[in-house]
Parts: sequence; structure tokens; C-alpha cells
Amino acid sequence: MSQQKNNLPFWEKKSLSELSKDEWESLCDCCGRCCLRKVEYEDTGDVYYTDIACKYLDEKSCKCREYQRSDPLVSDCLRLSPEDAKGFFWLPKTCAYRLVAEGRKLEKWHVLLSFDPESVHRAGISVRNRVVMEESVSEDEVEDHIIDWVS
Repeated sequence: MSQQKNNLPFWEKKSLSELSKDEWESLCDCCGRCCLRKVEYEDTGDVYYTDIACKYLDEKSCKCREYQRSDPLVSDCLRLSPEDAKGFFWLPKTCAYRLVAEGRKLEKWHVLLSFDPESVHRAGISVRNRVVMEESVSEDEVEDHIIDWVS
């Protein structure tokens, strides 16, 4: 049994809190959806995604251009950590952090399985070429940008 566990990839044999910093970072599938503006309705707690991207999102790579900063430039930016796993409900259902936290398998297009960083984009999961930048949307228009990302 122990031999079988040793043959598993790190994300299946370790808990999120046991991952090294590099392992944790490698789980990110670079879809960019966590960098989208969300609308949460306080009366229901429902969270909806928009197609409005944070001004620091690099739309081509779907990564934050300022990720390495220790202090977030955006006041409501959340840096994900293993300690927050119980609250990952707001992440997309395809997000590797959420999948691992819920004990589910990574999607076949994830770079750790496909070995191809472009696979997330080809699968239509990423926000590449599908967003508007936040500077172009007024606060009154945010709800008009709620969309269903399908997966």
C-alpha cells in the first residue's frame, strides 16, 4: 500500500498544507479566473464571476504582473494559501487548488498532467482574450458583466 502511495503525484499524496512553496505554486493552472471581478450577493452568499479583469492581470499569460510583491496593490486581492482551503468555494470548479482541497483529480488539461502550459488556453478554461480591463468598466456596469464561464 505504501508503495502505491509513493507512485502518486505530489498533489495526490500530500495535503495542501504539506506542499512545498514550489509545489503549491505549480498547482496554479494559470487560467486567470481568480483575477476577475466577482459579485457576491450578501443576502444569498452567491458569488458570480464577471469578465472584468484586474488591471494587473497579464491577459496573454493569465498571470498577475505584480504577483511577487509582498503587499497586494489591490485592497481586496486574496493571496491563496493552504490555510484558506475551506474557503475555496468561490474559486472556479476547475481550479486545481479547489480540486485538491476537495480531494478530486486535476483536469486533464492541467499543465502538471499535460506538460504543456498552453493546454489550459486550448481547453477554453483561461480568460485569455475573453476579458475587459477594469479601467474600462464603471461601477454601475459591473453587474452587466456577470457571465457563466461554463466550466
